[in-house]
Amino acid sequence: MTESKFHLDTPVLFIIFNRPDTTARVFEAIRAAKPRMLFIAADGPRPNIPGDVERCAATRAVVERIDWPCDVRRDYSEKNMNCRYRPQSAIRWAFSQAERVIILEDDCLPDPSFFHFCQDILLRFANDERVMCIGGTNLLGTWKADIQSYHFSFMSSSSGWASWRRAWDLYDPDMEAWGNPEASATLDRDLFSLAPSKKRRKYYELTYQGEMDAWDYQWEMCRILQSGLTVTPSVNLVQNIGYHAEAMHTFDVNHPHAKLTARNLEWPLRPPFGIVRDIEFERKFLSVIEIRFNWRSLIPEPIRIFLRPLADKLGMRGKKSLQKPPIQM
Repeated sequence: MTESKFHLDTPVLFIIFNRPDTTARVFEAIRAAKPRMLFIAADGPRPNIPGDVERCAATRAVVERIDWPCDVRRDYSEKNMNCRYRPQSAIRWAFSQAERVIILEDDCLPDPSFFHFCQDILLRFANDERVMCIGGTNLLGTWKADIQSYHFSFMSSSSGWASWRRAWDLYDPDMEAWGNPEASATLDRDLFSLAPSKKRRKYYELTYQGEMDAWDYQWEMCRILQSGLTVTPSVNLVQNIGYHAEAMHTFDVNHPHAKLTARNLEWPLRPPFGIVRDIEFERKFLSVIEIRFNWRSLIPEPIRIFLRPLADKLGMRGKKSLQKPPIQM
């Protein structure tokens, strides 16, 4: 199958909020792919945040420009659910209507081959319960691209991905398994022993306690406890275009991941020699993740906005020392 004959039959979920600029760029990529079904989920404006109502409205206006045959379904929240609960509910909503879904947020700009790759792998491993997820981002840039098109591991980035209902049904939003001795031993063996810092365990604990607005540490933990593999392409297929000073998490515009561009993946796909976890990739993957803790994630947004002038004066914004580690999927 060549790219010219490719038709996107897999539903796409597009999660948006208040960034019409990045939303427009990602939407154009979706528009070019012409999915036959499109789910659009929007978070609502934050109370008492100046301009949020207008920004949310402008963002929703961007995705009204649908000029191809498409079954469009919308789930727009009037209240702000934040970046922990809005993605969870949006993904659950999409999987309630489709067996398999490709998922993009409003700052994840895909190469056209991303859609082809996700659909191919979704069909190839539809009934293989060893495989739970497809990730579009390869934070190493390339990995064994000279010998294969993808590999398997427990970890990947949550910037552009796909999965099946059968896998998402296992999602544990409240991390109920956290603290279970058997689960803890599994995580020690398969994740924390590979990480370059003990702080990663702290991120899990903060997410469990509700002190970190995250949805995908739970997804990562779920997959590890199920021994569920993620398929990651040998080249990066999704560019994160959300790095800017006003961002919630990705505010260091000089971060190396901000410069990671998307590349084309060639067809036909070349599978690896077997369905085997690539631990070497996982070690290198974890070694490039920024592990410094982001104190801003623990401070309510209205207070952060109030403190911005002081942070600017002290030169505290946009430095790598404050960068939140990319949450892994």
